[in-house]
Amino acid sequence: MGVSLPPRLSPSAISSFTSCPLAFRFSYVDRLPEPPSPAATKGTLVHRALELLMLRPAGDRTVTAALADLDRARVEMAEHPEMAGLELDADGWVAFHAEAEAHVRRYFELEDPNTVAPIGLELKLSAQIGDVTLRGVIDRLELRDGELIVTDYKTGAAPTERHEQSRLTGVHLYSLLCEHMLGRRPAAVQLYYLSTPEAIIATPSSQSTTGTERRTAAVWTAIARACARDDFRPRPGPLCNYCAFKPYCPSFGGRPEEAVELRGPGTVVEMALPLAATI
Repeated sequence: MGVSLPPRLSPSAISSFTSCPLAFRFSYVDRLPEPPSPAATKGTLVHRALELLMLRPAGDRTVTAALADLDRARVEMAEHPEMAGLELDADGWVAFHAEAEAHVRRYFELEDPNTVAPIGLELKLSAQIGDVTLRGVIDRLELRDGELIVTDYKTGAAPTERHEQSRLTGVHLYSLLCEHMLGRRPAAVQLYYLSTPEAIIATPSSQSTTGTERRTAAVWTAIARACARDDFRPRPGPLCNYCAFKPYCPSFGGRPEEAVELRGPGTVVEMALPLAATI
């Protein structure tokens, strides 16, 4: 018996399916909540600080201002489950905030923010690409010399040269969304890795746009097939140690059906044996 198709895809959903179909099912089909993690929460915090920085007028975007925006973001997120749910000791919180501050400071090594003319921040875009509705949120869309530039901030580790192109897949999808919704192809898509810091920049072309559309259609077809058969197989790899669903993965001795317990108290978890055989 199959399962329902998700109503839409995002760049992160596409990345999830290509990395591990089982993790995709947990997140985008079953829509199971993931416990908050320091890495993800730090990313949200830094993104918000840089968004606030870009809302300042050019000339006021200094390191001091950015750190003040980081403090404001901390206050905004203090009661949010993503922040409040972190289980860190005193030393853990010190390290968490120090790393967030370091990311904000390193951003200034990549560019002078006073030269940026943003026309969209945390910009939500949606377009019909073939049979699939593609949605995404662009960290920053700017106008530079009359051309559109898409920028995505990253707080994780920068990829090796071998994996550089795969990491650009997401921003090429954002470029595709811009072309469909705004009628213009961005002149550049760039990833800013704040931990290094390092910038990876690519120039979209008609060839890359066509390739992105074809890959999106192929992934959607594969997802539809997996949903029809309810066949989402794990794909073990280096990222498994960071996956919230690892305890439920059969590759590590887990039972996928027990992941429903992530929904919280009151959830019924299927017994491994008939009830009568366990008493």
